[in-house]
Amino acid sequence: MPSIRPRERNAIIQSLRAGVTPRTGLEHIQVGRVNEIKALIGDLDNICQGGSAFRLVIGDFGAGKSFFLQLIRYIALQKNMVVLNADLTPDRRLCASGGQARALYKELTRNLSTRAHPEGNAMIPLIEKFITEQRRSADAQGRDVESVIKEKLDSLAELVDGYDFSQVIAAYWRGFNEGNDELKNSAVRWLRGEYTSKLDAKKDLNVRSIVDDSSVYDFLKLLSRFCVQAGYKGLLINIDEMVNLYKLPSHTARSTNYEQLLRILNDCLQGSAEHLGFLMGGTPEFLMDQRKGLYSYEALRSRLAENTFAQIAGVVDYSGPVLILNNLSPEEIYVLLCNIRNVFASGDKDKYLVPDEALTAFLQHCSQTIGDAYFRTPRNTIKTFVDMLSVLEQNPEIPWTSLISSLNVSKEAADEEQLVTLDENNSETSTQEHSATKQDTNTAVSNSDDDDDLTSFKL
Repeated sequence: MPSIRPRERNAIIQSLRAGVTPRTGLEHIQVGRVNEIKALIGDLDNICQGGSAFRLVIGDFGAGKSFFLQLIRYIALQKNMVVLNADLTPDRRLCASGGQARALYKELTRNLSTRAHPEGNAMIPLIEKFITEQRRSADAQGRDVESVIKEKLDSLAELVDGYDFSQVIAAYWRGFNEGNDELKNSAVRWLRGEYTSKLDAKKDLNVRSIVDDSSVYDFLKLLSRFCVQAGYKGLLINIDEMVNLYKLPSHTARSTNYEQLLRILNDCLQGSAEHLGFLMGGTPEFLMDQRKGLYSYEALRSRLAENTFAQIAGVVDYSGPVLILNNLSPEEIYVLLCNIRNVFASGDKDKYLVPDEALTAFLQHCSQTIGDAYFRTPRNTIKTFVDMLSVLEQNPEIPWTSLISSLNVSKEAADEEQLVTLDENNSETSTQEHSATKQDTNTAVSNSDDDDDLTSFKL
């Protein structure tokens, strides 16, 4: 096996111990998902050829959605694409009126990555790559650089706010040419969505528009076309934790976000978007819940419904907009543990911390402890295994057999099932308090028909 660089080794181990997805070295631990990866590679090729793609990656908590999204991100970077990625949170949404959508755009642009800058923050290198190409073209033609830039970006004028976008790029060139760092910083701030006042944008850059909650998707389409003008193959947008839309307590807020999702889906499936792809990760509840999930919105339900003929035939259709991740098999989990053991040894078989028998014994212990959850949602299984290898690495005198017998592996718990918990000893007191406030609560609910806060209340 090839050797693993210390930087990649440490990044992989630290990420797995924390239960999160590594940003580098994914090729050293990837197992399974062959058909799913082939389907997504086909989508990436379509984006590179000028098309568009939309995929919802659905899987349980801990089933490997985030890892899969990061793997596709890594493949997209190798194909010379630009990648934006972010997680949805209560403060970051697809559509909002209080700045949450603009916050999502800011996070996406902050994490803008290219093959040369996979760690993110590549907005400035992206702009300067475009300007360098136009300078070379202007020198060859004996023309002014700014006029060449504006001519190159003429195609953006047909999109919303495209003229202002090209003006900001030209302003960055003027700042670059004149040594005006303040002008350059203003242009970058505008492109990152950091302006909150149109008056400030008009004063600094002489443009009338800024990124706001209503224009986030329009600016993403502008950015995708600009990436192609800069010499890249396309733009892939990775958005994880889509379950946060499902958790929104307001029916109105969920509906507006689902409408924005429908707009994106229609543009991608109808071919209106160019060189643009969306890859979003969510849970089965987010997709299939008839009351709060995507299936509660009829237009989305009809577009995202599973292929009935594939169900009848007992096969999986990998061409639809919804990609449901199959569970890893026990054999694939075994291979994954072998890969993790190899990472600890930096690719040197002579430095393995445990023999093959330890892997088998570990999986048997997990199976007896949490049943088939050890391979259906393997996050905690992997985390426990990495913790064990870390102890053995620091204390080689400890026999691995003594550690495996004392391991405590727990099942993956979904966040939304932990909204309210009451201690049994305090249940009587809590019941009395609940009864005392029941009348006030009912009054509050009647005054807020869109509020679903109490629908998930559990005693």
